[in-house]
Amino acid sequence: MDAIEQANVALREKGYAERDLAVHAGPFGKALLKGNKILSPLSDEAEVILRVVEELVPADAELGAKTLRPAELRAGL
Repeated sequence: MDAIEQANVALREKGYAERDLAVHAGPFGKALLKGNKILSPLSDEAEVILRVVEELVPADAELGAKTLRPAELRAGL
């Protein structure tokens, strides 16, 4: 299982539907974290996005109606 698949499994375990938050393969070998629960897509190496998902993205129930901000996620790295 690659880092993108691992990140998506982690997001499902945290309660996110794919439309709300998912990781997709992006251009130039990057990965994109995007969906309805993030203000704008976050792009980086797949391993970095996996770390963001595992360590910084809260469970859907904790996030509630809030929206994730890419700058806040990057600041947490």
